[in-house]
Amino acid sequence: MRVLRKHHRVIIQGITGKQGTFWTERMQEYGTQVVGGVNPKKAETTHCNVPVYASAIDAMKDGEGFDSSIMFIPPLGVKDAAMDAIEAGAKNICILTEHIPVQDVMYFMAAAKEHGTMITGPNTAGSVTVGECFQGFMPAFNERIFKKGSVGVMSRSGSLGTLMCQNIVTAGYGQSAFIGIGGDPIIGTTTRDALEALDNFVGTEAIVMVGEIGGSMEEDAAEYARSMNKPTFAFIAGGAAPAGKKMGHAGAIVMGNKGTYASKKQALEGAGVMVLDTPSHVGDALKEALG
Repeated sequence: MRVLRKHHRVIIQGITGKQGTFWTERMQEYGTQVVGGVNPKKAETTHCNVPVYASAIDAMKDGEGFDSSIMFIPPLGVKDAAMDAIEAGAKNICILTEHIPVQDVMYFMAAAKEHGTMITGPNTAGSVTVGECFQGFMPAFNERIFKKGSVGVMSRSGSLGTLMCQNIVTAGYGQSAFIGIGGDPIIGTTTRDALEALDNFVGTEAIVMVGEIGGSMEEDAAEYARSMNKPTFAFIAGGAAPAGKKMGHAGAIVMGNKGTYASKKQALEGAGVMVLDTPSHVGDALKEALG
């Protein structure tokens, strides 16, 4: 995957809705280059000072086109919107929506792979390139949560990712970038993908991962972490969760011994990643690693 940068051209699918409008304005104020929006019922109008198109395909044909799409789309409309963006040639799609039918997710994920389109989400809070731009509904503009610095952060959870970022700033540090990958069982960007992107992102000196029980993404990321030279830390939510019980996210469910807190902690620590007991310990860990 790639980290969103200020020069990337972005469209908002669902721009005219209440949430689409509010967050488009916040993204524009922060520096995100929003070049258009999509709403078939309001095509050929202007909203948030950008043109509204009938489709992502139309948006791509106009002017210089776009690089990424951000979706404020209801669950049952995501499949069609995603296929529209994929067929338009979007390089990246950020899908904020949760509760999308699984068969729909499987369909557009396969199409995205075939067309070379990267997907962030579904059920992601978005991402922040601190001091440049953001996508989604992360509070990039809140200086108590995001401050320019050298710590890269990735999270399956938007709320826990926000808490971790706040703890980093409170400890006197700042972030280079934040990547929210989403909490659904099927997502386009994995923990390993995000870890690799942050490892290669210029200005990142340390990385903090916020994971959770369920699945094997943290164990897969641990394999990549073995090759890293940057200090890396992780917090895994759900350590006290009983087996077989879903905790918050659709992807946070443990079946048998797979995806347990113990297996994730063992894999990460074996790769040289320091596993934090709570998010509040991140400040002390960064001070020890970075000074």
